[in-house]
Amino acid sequence: MPTLYALKPAFQGRLRPLVNRLAAIGVTANSVTILAALMSIAAGAVIATLPEWRWPLLLIPVVLFVRMALNAVDGMLAREHGQASTLGMYLNEICDVASDLALILPFAAFALFNTWGVIAFAITAVLTEFAGVLGIAAGIGRNYAGPFGKSDRALALGVVAVLCAADLWSPSIAPLVFPAMATLSLLTAINRIRAGLIGSAS
Repeated sequence: MPTLYALKPAFQGRLRPLVNRLAAIGVTANSVTILAALMSIAAGAVIATLPEWRWPLLLIPVVLFVRMALNAVDGMLAREHGQASTLGMYLNEICDVASDLALILPFAAFALFNTWGVIAFAITAVLTEFAGVLGIAAGIGRNYAGPFGKSDRALALGVVAVLCAADLWSPSIAPLVFPAMATLSLLTAINRIRAGLIGSAS
């Protein structure tokens, strides 16, 4: 099932000159991975500690876009500049999950949304990535099947944040947003598990 992840090669192409310069001055893939996680955690902390203010939510789409770029950069440094390592693999997966949780869970502090829906979305987002990683053990490689992969979650979360910051959510619709995203994430995890069981990634 197609996802926004399919746009990654074109995005990487635009970043390649920057990646080549970073590699030339000694920047490592692991340092970029850690930077992306720290940025996400810092933004999440600001939002969680200021729930009475909505403007910090505007940090989320900015951080998600920068994080997407940094994730592409660290991958290209690893693959194209001989920096791939087992440590990098662990950092990449763990930092991605930590970053997701840091940016999702602060929404639970906003009365507008369903707290348990936010928590369910956080849990299913982790399950989705875990199911993707298990594709390696299943012999099909890291699985990025949709319909609600990492890039799709980022886009949806960014839109939710902007609409919330602008106070454009209807009180009757807002409580359904995170349960809906949790459902899509669960479906994605199921699709990735099914792919592993039948032996093909999509």
